[in-house]
Amino acid sequence: MKNILIVNDDGIGSPGLVAAKNAVEGLGNIAVVTPATPQSGVGRAITLFHPVRISEMNLLDGTKGYVVTGTPTDCIILGILAVFKTKPDLVVSGINIGENLSMELTTSGTTAAAMEAANGGIPAIAVSLQIKRTKRTESAAELDFSIAQKVTEKIAKWVLENGLPAEVDLLNVNIPHNATDKTPIVVTKLARRMYQAFLTQGTDDRGGTYFTINGEILEKDAEAGTDVHAVFIENFISITPISLDMTAHSVIKNMEKLKLDLERF
Repeated sequence: MKNILIVNDDGIGSPGLVAAKNAVEGLGNIAVVTPATPQSGVGRAITLFHPVRISEMNLLDGTKGYVVTGTPTDCIILGILAVFKTKPDLVVSGINIGENLSMELTTSGTTAAAMEAANGGIPAIAVSLQIKRTKRTESAAELDFSIAQKVTEKIAKWVLENGLPAEVDLLNVNIPHNATDKTPIVVTKLARRMYQAFLTQGTDDRGGTYFTINGEILEKDAEAGTDVHAVFIENFISITPISLDMTAHSVIKNMEKLKLDLERF
């Protein structure tokens, strides 16, 4: 029987977590391990030098899960070493509320959790559902995870049966908010950049200045073949194969000038 670990960065109260669990039910033994509080944007942060606690808590559907007083990466580590006590056969991270696109995916707790699993040699899938951004952004309760759940099930089955291709460590999956059963699935590459950080300044009740960091979408398009173009322009389901090796292999042989210049200093 396969072991499947499910994590997220939205916390145990997310409806996307229930959809992820439902997607893989029947495929193996399932353990759900999530942060005790929402951890969006923490990337691959890990809790060092402080105790991390784990306790049981129910998901929205009443089934049992575990909450961790730490990050999504902590959830991967505790899920493996404290819950399963062995490497699972698959990690599903998500289903995240909001898309995770472009080379900025290292910011996401959802994709970073999958990276931590992949770093341990575990096949991993990060799944995100696009939010429809209008004058009133959709709330979690309004989101329809049915298509995302079906896509997750199909990909999970495929990975469990076939494993990941050579040199692929994880799959980053993004589903448009208006996807249907007929929405095409395309394999994409990462767009270069999608978000721009900005600050909002405020004053607290003691007169001190504080800043709130947020981000806005720079452009809702990128070149054809990228994940941003697929989701925002074509309204396609995007699957991006990700490698943890971020070495620029194609230019290593052409870096001799750098080497020679440094030797002169």
